[in-house]
Amino acid sequence: MHSPHDSYVRVRGAREHNLKDVRVDIPRDTLTVFTGVSGSGKSSLAFGTIYAEAQRRYFESVAPYARRLIHQVGAPAVGEITGLPPAVSLEQRRSAPGTRSSVGTVTTLSNSLRMLFSRAGDYPPGAERLDSDSFSPNTAVGACPECHGLGRIHRTDEELLVPDPSLSIREGAIAAWPGAWQGKNLRDVLDALGYDVDRPWRQPDPKDREWILFTDEQPVVTVHPVRDAGRIQRPYQGTYMSARRYVLHTFADTKSRSLRAKAERFLTSAPCPVCGGSRLRAEAMAVTFAERTIAELAGLPLSDLAEVLSGAKADGAGAGGEETARVLTADLLARIGTVTELGLGYLSLDRTAPTLSSGELQRLRLATQLRSGLFGVVYVLDEPSAGLHPADTEALLGVLGRLKEAGNSVFVVEHQMDVVRRADWLVDVGPLAGEHGGRVLHSGPPEGLAQVPESATRRFLFPGDGRDTAPVREPRTPSGWIRLTGVERHNVRGVDAAFPLGVFTAVTGVSGSGKSTLVGQVLAGVLADRQAGEEATGASERFCASVTGLEAVDRLVQVDQKPIGRTPRSNLATYTGLFDAVRKLFARTEKARERGYGAGRFSFNVSGGRCETCQGEGFVSVELLFLPSTYAPCPDCHGARYNPETLDVTLDGLTIAQVLDLTVESAASFFAGTPAAERALRTLLDVGLGYLRLGQPATELSGGEAQRIKLAAELQRTRRGHTLYLLDEPTTGLHPADVEVLMRQLHALVDGGSTVVVVEHDMAVVAGADHVIDLGPEGGDRGGRIVASGTPAEVARTAGSRTTPYLAKALSARGS
Repeated sequence: MHSPHDSYVRVRGAREHNLKDVRVDIPRDTLTVFTGVSGSGKSSLAFGTIYAEAQRRYFESVAPYARRLIHQVGAPAVGEITGLPPAVSLEQRRSAPGTRSSVGTVTTLSNSLRMLFSRAGDYPPGAERLDSDSFSPNTAVGACPECHGLGRIHRTDEELLVPDPSLSIREGAIAAWPGAWQGKNLRDVLDALGYDVDRPWRQPDPKDREWILFTDEQPVVTVHPVRDAGRIQRPYQGTYMSARRYVLHTFADTKSRSLRAKAERFLTSAPCPVCGGSRLRAEAMAVTFAERTIAELAGLPLSDLAEVLSGAKADGAGAGGEETARVLTADLLARIGTVTELGLGYLSLDRTAPTLSSGELQRLRLATQLRSGLFGVVYVLDEPSAGLHPADTEALLGVLGRLKEAGNSVFVVEHQMDVVRRADWLVDVGPLAGEHGGRVLHSGPPEGLAQVPESATRRFLFPGDGRDTAPVREPRTPSGWIRLTGVERHNVRGVDAAFPLGVFTAVTGVSGSGKSTLVGQVLAGVLADRQAGEEATGASERFCASVTGLEAVDRLVQVDQKPIGRTPRSNLATYTGLFDAVRKLFARTEKARERGYGAGRFSFNVSGGRCETCQGEGFVSVELLFLPSTYAPCPDCHGARYNPETLDVTLDGLTIAQVLDLTVESAASFFAGTPAAERALRTLLDVGLGYLRLGQPATELSGGEAQRIKLAAELQRTRRGHTLYLLDEPTTGLHPADVEVLMRQLHALVDGGSTVVVVEHDMAVVAGADHVIDLGPEGGDRGGRIVASGTPAEVARTAGSRTTPYLAKALSARGS
């Protein structure tokens, strides 16, 4: 029997996912770090068990009706947990935020600023006082009616839509229209409407040209396609869409990056003529505070905004009452102080969330938590150092320390050894991943891990204790260069950048310095346009003055951390193409041939072989009176996803459902000797994903796992010509042991004649690169410049770089 005032969180019999009846005691009011290789079970213990149980207990105290309104996690598989306070989770969010999301909305600072203008702003004589919603561009009462609160309008004209008027419509004069069947359909519809599609564009009546390009009408007409030899094409009802309407619709709604980029080339973007880019109605823009509009204050860097507010507070500004202004200003200053403490003072409130790096977003959310004023709770954080430069990690550690000093327990899943060394308590899970992990190897002060030889973390935490250092080699010699001159994008202004070919390049810099902009947008953009068949000069106009060296690259592969699918139906096997090979193998079995089952019978996404009760999901939603909907295994297939007839067919003793439940490692043994499956499984093993199940839903995968699955899918392809691989922080979410596995694969690509460019914060990776491009020196407007460029040793000797001391330390550890 434990005391009700027990100072430990005591876990007994944890069996979530791969945890093996775990028993562990963790002291409260500490900074506790959970470590272990990817898939070892550390997140299952921290989030799937401790946080999930804290949430379950909280929800039991909530009124039944209110529980329907709150997203709940399931009850964890654990025997007992005692000494557990309420918990707050701060997990990595890898979904892309919308364009209306901004620094102000993420931190809720915009709410406070709007309240300040509403209650304490200076209004024009006789003007009616506005509520806070009237100062938001995201509400109907506040948004400019012309641009709908976006601040910019997109327009097009005939010269953009028809660059070569000597061509006829059939020859492709309307360049903005789509290709393939969709473009042919629009031409056929125009023909059916009575327009001559074979005359040069400049010849028809200007009124006809105007209608074809700009009409908002969408007439429907019967189209009689020209019959091709051997093909019967029946008449159909075709709908016309003007070139302008098609471009604007594609630009606004498509999820395809290449289609959106193509549409953007036919548009001009300009500040809204009505609101001047402020995004607000005139009534809101007429109100000022400290002699500035809310749009002007929202556009200031937070450090400058704090100075303006401090001056206004001292001067007693605000017509709405000095006390109201004083209270609201003090609250804003306190909130801004937390954000600037984390090194984000260069951001402005109106900076849109999609333009922020993952590190910036993570720290903004952390700053919001720090201001919540909670104490006596357990904060469970998922890799808070992910996406942070080593210099930024210092500020992070300060914030975590303040959360602890406020009387909270801080439980952190982490791979960054500098954070692990600062922990009060360390829980190391392993020793390996999946079924080879799930045990607590050490629970105690970090120095105690030195006595645990089977820990994969030990040699990285104590590098002087027999750590296998990476082999030191001379930097490779570039085979050529891609040179970008006059780069203009976000905070990267007027920069000339050179990327060597045939080598491994690491792009470094503090968060917000412009790394992802330079690599993920500019370099990727010009290469993607060339790959799509566009002229390099057309691509460079959007990003930079000129581009050279593209002709040496035959193929671009951009590997990001976006999910491989948005629903549980997408999984490891389907994404890599492995499932196609597996289904064909089942279709070739004797019983399948006897019954006439094709490969489609073994898909859970289509009717035929799947269980129709759950539509191949494996579970069903259960509606409960006064309780939130819950999910339970399908009563017919019991989670197998298939109907009994399909499950009658076995391959070497396993049903299709049992094969999907195999780990990659087990499947590699099961499919040994089957070339179609072996290649995909081997590449997944090569990137360290042997612990994942073939049918593991995409929604359960981390960003790092998703990125490695994409890389594995690329590795199994036959490579021809020179390929350029772009990766954005590929080591995010990876244990140092997993990083070694990944780096072997990336360096093997370079040895095979390819080029690899990574945006990276792990100094061990940077130290092993052939070439380094360091951006900075700071973030935001104080960044965006190339501070240093050269070999790792050269960059480590460059003055004025925030990366220099950390890279020098990493090179010293390598003995180079």
